[in-house]
Amino acid sequence: MTTIVGISGSLRKASFNAMLLRAAAESTPATASLEIVSIRDIPLYDGDIEAAGMPEAVRVLKDKIADADGLLLVTPEYNNSIPGVFKNAIDWLSRPSSDIARVFGNRPVALMGATPGRGGTLLAQTAWLQVLRTLGTRPWFGPRMAVSSANSEFDATGRLSSDKTRAALEQFMAGFVQFIEQSRRG
Repeated sequence: MTTIVGISGSLRKASFNAMLLRAAAESTPATASLEIVSIRDIPLYDGDIEAAGMPEAVRVLKDKIADADGLLLVTPEYNNSIPGVFKNAIDWLSRPSSDIARVFGNRPVALMGATPGRGGTLLAQTAWLQVLRTLGTRPWFGPRMAVSSANSEFDATGRLSSDKTRAALEQFMAGFVQFIEQSRRG
């Protein structure tokens, strides 16, 4: 079975990106599983904290990603770019630098995002590409999954209510799983 770790880059309880990540888990093909993990307990990066010992939340998340076949980043877009809290988490996951290859090296990664605005997180997704390249990941460049006007895409319980978006998400997840499986074969 193909295993994917999914991370929402928002800490907000009613985050559209957390809702999209849950919908992605429901849309993952039967040949794969998507484990949703949180960055909530990761502290702000501080070299003094790192020198005293890797925080448990960072260590656990690094191991989960290293053990997975793929990584799904579900990114908000703040001020036309990467959210600070999400970038902070990825920065921690790249420490020490000797762990980058174990955690990120050649790992298939997909990006998606949701926003109440009209841009659909495309600028944040693009900004992530230089980070993913630096970490040595293998980004998947299938159809983009950028949900605009997210406040009208989810119902009051946080479930995806748009059939069109659900179909696009199912196609996205099927394509990402296929990319991961092809990456493992060769």
